[in-house]
Amino acid sequence: MFDRYKGGEKALLVHVFLPQESDVEDLNEFEVLVSSAQIKILDIITTSRKVVSAKYFIGEGKALELAALVKELDASVILVNHSLTPTQERNLEKLCECRVVDRTGVILDIFAQRARTHEGKLQVELAQLQYISTRLVRGWTHLERQKGGIGLRGPGETQLETDRRLIRHRIQLILSRLNKVEKKREQNRRSRLKADLSSVSLVGYTNAGKSTLFNAITNANVYAADQLFATLDPTLRRILVKDVGDVVLADTVGFIRHLPHDLIAAFKATLLETKEATLLLHVIDASDPNLLDNIEAVNEVLFEIEASDIPILLVMNKIDLLDDKAPTIDYDQDGVPFRVWLSAENKVGLDLLFIALKERLSRQIQACELKIPAYLSRLRSRFYELRAVEQEIINEDGSFSLCIRLPLVEWNRLCKQEPDLLYLISNYSTS
Repeated sequence: MFDRYKGGEKALLVHVFLPQESDVEDLNEFEVLVSSAQIKILDIITTSRKVVSAKYFIGEGKALELAALVKELDASVILVNHSLTPTQERNLEKLCECRVVDRTGVILDIFAQRARTHEGKLQVELAQLQYISTRLVRGWTHLERQKGGIGLRGPGETQLETDRRLIRHRIQLILSRLNKVEKKREQNRRSRLKADLSSVSLVGYTNAGKSTLFNAITNANVYAADQLFATLDPTLRRILVKDVGDVVLADTVGFIRHLPHDLIAAFKATLLETKEATLLLHVIDASDPNLLDNIEAVNEVLFEIEASDIPILLVMNKIDLLDDKAPTIDYDQDGVPFRVWLSAENKVGLDLLFIALKERLSRQIQACELKIPAYLSRLRSRFYELRAVEQEIINEDGSFSLCIRLPLVEWNRLCKQEPDLLYLISNYSTS
């Protein structure tokens, strides 16, 4: 039994090249992550393995080499660019006599530093509690069950069990509070639908320039910096798009490769702005040599939060870092804008972005007149739940003639959920 060592600001980085994860860029990104956490990097230790070691993850020989390097360089923490099991983390700490933190722990530490609002702090705390709950094993086993007798009777549980119970209680409390936040966001979203407001959400890889673009478009004062995860808390502003009207623009948290699942779950309320958007602006750092991998990483997270079916407009940002690249709009074979090249930092090409938004958003509203037979009155109820009914006439045969207007995303989602709606569209509707 040993107490966990305290962390510090001087770190050794560890990366294992595995056959399925052999790219060097992942290591470079981890260096940027660590620098974003205000930690000094003393040295980087790399090794290659076909399979990871169950005991130390990196192999016993490399672990002994790492322990010697910790003493030589007086390192205060070891940061591993992989997800470690609690056992591997504990074994490395005991061998190296130094705090060990894996990739998930580093990301959580950055999130804890950047959270500013009450909601953001709750989301980070939830992710942290879910993370450490699996790392309590054998942490308090030296404290035996309380004895019987006068003055000694207690709950009859070890300190480990007490900690687990307290963590479970705190997690339930945070989930309850975040559930209220989610309901409030849902209510606001319903109000926007009722007011016929389209919503656009900025998504993209972390440090792609989303907050800079948000500030350039809205003249807001959202915190923007050249660092990973500068934005954690969602910010909403109204913008005016010609021939469309007021549009709600949301700036959200950036994505990253191997984003922890607990973190995605914890930020469910925040990511709801993305999931329920009319259109997604996928902001991409056009100067990044790994932009294709970054796009794939963002698409994976969008799929995980069930937002992959929402229309996307690609925004190629930072063209000021490219040679002779002018701002422009790229159209697909149907004449629909699918990509805009601009520089948010220099505010070049923003007018083209608004042109593309106007063309895309004008196509994202489904408006039609629909006749619903009496036996399908549940569809009428669904449309009223979505606040999509602009006018209703009750016919003599008991059917309902409705004037429907709602975002195309909601319409497509409803068509998937209600097969009868497709039949009505082909037989009883006029666009």
